[in-house]
Amino acid sequence: MTAMEVRSAVEWLVSAAPDPDACRFEWERNPHGVALLPAGRQWDVLILPAALGHPTLEILTRLAGRPGPVLADFGDARTGFFVPPGTADHWLGTGVRCAGAGTWIVVPYPGRMAGGVRWVIPPDAAGTLNDAMLLELAMHEAAVLRRGSAGAAGEGAGGGGGEE
Repeated sequence: MTAMEVRSAVEWLVSAAPDPDACRFEWERNPHGVALLPAGRQWDVLILPAALGHPTLEILTRLAGRPGPVLADFGDARTGFFVPPGTADHWLGTGVRCAGAGTWIVVPYPGRMAGGVRWVIPPDAAGTLNDAMLLELAMHEAAVLRRGSAGAAGEGAGGGGGEE
């Protein structure tokens, strides 16, 4: 990210904070390079387990070109997709954690390495979010591909490829 892109992303992110100056200060003094920001104001976050999150991101990238912001936690165990506010209130999906109004997200400073969480796709200056409908399509396709590869692996091992 260029310095201008980082500044724009920071401004967009801190616009969600109750106290933007305190957020900037937290990024500077926190040894992990993270701050807590409230979900539900500028965005919600849908958090997927890695086994679904990684293929979903690949498919979403194919569908959308450049997806909106995406976070991954330490060890890439979970992937968080930033979506429009209110999405979490109406989301129904097994295995998907939703962070909306009343929840807080650990957010690293854009363009810097941070402990525990990192940007896979950093925010852009325009505040582009992931389209919830495209994300849902990508998740369904990833789940189908995952089931298909699990079935094929089971058949190859003599498992018959039946339902789990």
